[in-house]
Order: sequence, then C-alpha cells, then structure tokens
Amino acid sequence: MYATARSPYTPADGRIVPLVLDVTDEDSVAAAAQAATDVSIVVNNAGISLNTPLLDAPLADIRAELDTNLFGIIRVARAFSPILASHPSSSLVNVLSVLSWLAYGKGYEISKAAAWSATNSLRVELRDQGTVVTALHVAFMDTDMTAHLDVPKADPRDIARQTADAIATGQYEILADDTTRTVKSQLSHELTNLYQQLAAA
Repeated sequence: MYATARSPYTPADGRIVPLVLDVTDEDSVAAAAQAATDVSIVVNNAGISLNTPLLDAPLADIRAELDTNLFGIIRVARAFSPILASHPSSSLVNVLSVLSWLAYGKGYEISKAAAWSATNSLRVELRDQGTVVTALHVAFMDTDMTAHLDVPKADPRDIARQTADAIATGQYEILADDTTRTVKSQLSHELTNLYQQLAAA
C-alpha cells in the first residue's frame, strides 16, 4: 500500500510505502505514478477548504481550492489511468462531499460540485478499460479539516470500511451518512426544499 503526503514522512506501519505527492504539481503527480506502477486502486483524498466567501474572497484562494479539489483529481486520474488499465479490474475513488450538491456561498462547494461532474465524466471515460470510478460523498468527517467545527462527525474508520466494501462490490457511489442521503434525495424536488431561504423571499 502506498500513502502520500506533500512532505516526506515515515509511516508507523512498515507495510505502507510513503510517497511525496502534491496534486497541484504536474511533475509531482507524474513522479508518484512512476513510483507506483503496480496499483489497482487509487483514492483521491487530497482537499483544502480556505473559507472563501464567493463575493469577497480573493480569487486566488478560490483558484487554489479548485486547483486541489478539482484539477488535482483530474491530474491524478490522467497519470494513473494507464496503470489502472493494466489490471483486469481496477478502482478510482474520488472523495467528494455532501457539498457537491449543497452550497453555502463558498468556493469550496464550487470545487466539490465541479469535482462531482468530473467524477461522472471519468466514470464514463474509464469504463471500457475496466476501471470503476466511485464517488464518496460524506458530510462531516473527523479529520484535520473539520477539527475546528463543533458538530457530529463520522468516524474515518467507518468511512474507510464503507469505501472498501464499495470497491469490492463495484459501487459507483457511496452516500456515507444520513445527512448526505437526505440531501441527495432532495435533488429531484423543488429547489426551495434545499434552500428554504428562497421560499421565504
């Protein structure tokens, strides 16, 4: 198993092979692909949230979110798809969000909505080579990104188990918690079901 980070590190588990990977850097992504030529499962888990209000945050910050959360997924998929194609079956998992479908006026949600669309495109593009592309949608998960939030959070170990089961059974989508399932179920209803402030206007 390979595990990546932007800086060199030594994992506690000796079975893990560490790789330096910055998904915003083409050369870094290419180097990781050259080092991990035997993988049949790739998990796109890189993500940033910079608290970028759409109307007044620096556009550079919104671009940074897009560069990691959207273009990072695309860079990794491009680099690793030939490797995945060399296996009879393979899997690409993109870690998305319930905010792929629900917006609060921040750049983060834009990047995740775009990543959802890119995931759908990758799913179609990679189908014929035997690669199943799975979207993992989750609300709050107990990670460094959500450490400052005082809200109920999913246990990452539970999310990992759901993801492993989805890979094993070839699922295209994981709705990892009640919040995510509820929001997804509202997408075919009136827009005001999700944005009640519009109904009150």
